[in-house]
Amino acid sequence: MLSVTPIPAFSDNYIWLLRQDTSNDVAVVDPGDAAPVVELLEREGLDLTSVLITHHHHDHTGGLAELAKRYAPHVIGPDNPDIKALDERLGDGDECRVLGRRFEIMAVPGHTLDHIAFFAAGTPPLLFCGDTLFSGGCGRLFEGTPEQMHEALTRLSALPDDTLVFAAHEYTLANLRFAQAAEPDNPARDRYLSECQQARDLARPTLPSNIGRERQINPFLRVSGEAVRTRAATQGAADTPLNTFATLRSWKDRF
Repeated sequence: MLSVTPIPAFSDNYIWLLRQDTSNDVAVVDPGDAAPVVELLEREGLDLTSVLITHHHHDHTGGLAELAKRYAPHVIGPDNPDIKALDERLGDGDECRVLGRRFEIMAVPGHTLDHIAFFAAGTPPLLFCGDTLFSGGCGRLFEGTPEQMHEALTRLSALPDDTLVFAAHEYTLANLRFAQAAEPDNPARDRYLSECQQARDLARPTLPSNIGRERQINPFLRVSGEAVRTRAATQGAADTPLNTFATLRSWKDRF
């Protein structure tokens, strides 16, 4: 059975560790810093055999060179020549196997143009989405367009409800506070905010979330609903789902 645990890095990053119960082989996703990965591997006697990269930002790739030199894992990521040490460059619709699990590659540009997500069907389905989908929010548009990010989020929101969402940052509380402004009357979101606050008070991660929950509480996945459109209209254009999304994203940048 494949288990996933977070390795905290920097102030709010998660490097996700994948492992099988019956093996010392492990994989990590988006190692922005090598030090906490090395510390865990050495402490528990684990063998790093695979690394998954979602996009080129340094807080997701900064530890890659050291890990590649020390452990020689198989490194999989987007087809971007700026990411060094990649063994396999994959794009939309490609597949790869990691620790016996088959992952489908989904192109999800918006935050960056090279951004990909790794999705594994099964029980439960797993989604490693980097900085595209956060719990209660989505990534900033550093390189892509609102159209690209809206399409990417629409694709992700169509995944099965029980898909576990392993985002790369602990942004949940801040995202949910914005979600309160974007959709004031959402009891499911309010209950989730209370749960997440309790988790953070105990220094526990709020992740993973799941797609079914995100469709209920994440305003960026709810831009077709009247409540979100009405609130977005106070900040700019909200005549279509795309314009509602673009307005929400701009509002969140200033929030």
